[in-house]
Amino acid sequence: MDEILIQGLDLPVRIGVPEDERAAWQVLSADLIMRPRLRFEEMDDQISSTIDYQVAALAVKALAAARPRQLIETLAAEIAALILEQFAAASVSVTLRKRILPGTDAVAVRIERSSLSY
Repeated sequence: MDEILIQGLDLPVRIGVPEDERAAWQVLSADLIMRPRLRFEEMDDQISSTIDYQVAALAVKALAAARPRQLIETLAAEIAALILEQFAAASVSVTLRKRILPGTDAVAVRIERSSLSY
């Protein structure tokens, strides 16, 4: 299956279980793997036939900044739904990394969804 990848997308968010953590902005890192409904050779070199990764990245950043959340799991599910609904992807994989746990590079969650589940 053909894939469009966005790696290391910075997402300014207010997220965390403690209220004081949600009060401050922090930056998550996101990897998106978006699978368009058409194969690359079927797109006829037309942007309208694929997933516009710039528009998708801006939409994900806007969604992430829109409101505070407690769980990165919640945000991952919302991002997956956005990509499937607004960008007509056949499927999507979302990985979110949060640099919060001492002694680690990051804590991460990953979600995969397909248009068949929506």
